[in-house]
Amino acid sequence: MSGPNQEQIQQEIERTRERLGETVEELAAKADVKARAQAKAADVKAQAQAKAADVKTQAQAKAADLSGQVRRSPVVQRRWPLAVAVGVLVAGSVAIWRWRKK
Repeated sequence: MSGPNQEQIQQEIERTRERLGETVEELAAKADVKARAQAKAADVKAQAQAKAADVKTQAQAKAADLSGQVRRSPVVQRRWPLAVAVGVLVAGSVAIWRWRKK
């Protein structure tokens, strides 16, 4: 009778060793503050990058929308030839001033 009873005891010992080994590994992982801090930093970094990408996408969409609104604005459509003429006049004046200064 000691044969099967001894096998059961041996199996129980092996299971206990496995559980003890797992417990020791868990405790070692909890005690490794540096590794936990690095993991947390990596997690925070990934979240920040995802948030930054999201904000960038939203900003680009808003900029495109505002740009379209400005282009469709009747004020801009009526006054852009005047703005171009003023720009040419200013550029010409600067060119003439520099030419005379030499």
